[in-house]
Amino acid sequence: MPAPRSVALAFGPDAAALDLAGPMDVFSAATALLGEGAGYRLLLVSPQDGPVRLSNGSRMLPDLRCADANDRYDVVLAAGGPTPAHDPALSGWLRRACPRARVHGSICTGAFALGHAGLLDGHTVTTHWEFADELAARFPAARVEPDRIHVRSGALITSAGVTAGIDLALALVAEDHGAELALRIAQKLVVVAQRQGGQSQFSPYLSAPQDPGTPIARVQAHVMEHAGDDYSVARLAAIAGMSARSFARHFTQAAGITPREFIERARVDAARRLLEGSRQPLKAIAYDCGFGNADNMRRVFQRRLRVSPADYRARFNRDA
Repeated sequence: MPAPRSVALAFGPDAAALDLAGPMDVFSAATALLGEGAGYRLLLVSPQDGPVRLSNGSRMLPDLRCADANDRYDVVLAAGGPTPAHDPALSGWLRRACPRARVHGSICTGAFALGHAGLLDGHTVTTHWEFADELAARFPAARVEPDRIHVRSGALITSAGVTAGIDLALALVAEDHGAELALRIAQKLVVVAQRQGGQSQFSPYLSAPQDPGTPIARVQAHVMEHAGDDYSVARLAAIAGMSARSFARHFTQAAGITPREFIERARVDAARRLLEGSRQPLKAIAYDCGFGNADNMRRVFQRRLRVSPADYRARFNRDA
């Protein structure tokens, strides 16, 4: 009978409770289904002794301080928090522990702790979409993918924000014990059956202005409702009630991205929903979502999500 795999979850003060609880529940559910001898042995590791206050005000009691966690662990994961933080003691422990693990990685902004430990260089990684640009700026030797649920790069696996840690843990369980067990756990936890790494964490709605009554918000709502239409700067400016000369500048200032980028994101989002929930032919989806043809939609999907529309449907459409 195989021995249980050891999983060390590292966290510091103000860590997000879900960054810890999500993966812990996945590994615990796997152990319940497999039996103690074949599941996972969880250890919580933190730089400080005693209860650690998390970002939601609750307290988590670690099993070991970083100074005392000297064993070799099968999996080492760094949890993040609402904002990136740098704890030298935590990053120092990760620097020592991760190279000895079979798999190491991070949840949400835990990627910053790995970066400070020098463990992201040369790898493709992800984090919470809100902090992707900051991660790329701080650790330029890493390639940051802001639009991924989780990314595997050799022995390193990183996930997007908060609940994406559940997807990361399900991916590790599937790797260790098969996709069927991961699906049973997803059903047991009443979560979406494992979202693959190529599934987008981004929706155009996330970049909408705070005030829905603004001219820019009006344009965004129109584009998201009519993603398949043809758009020019002049047409978008007319919807906003602005001159074409100043529209693009105002849009970029308000949304943080160009109108062209927003339109492409909206079209990808619309196509994703149809791929996940319908049996429409790919060429029909491509036309309805404004890509023109299936080849162009495939090129955009490969560039943005690193997966083809056909593969995306196969992974995420339960009726496919």
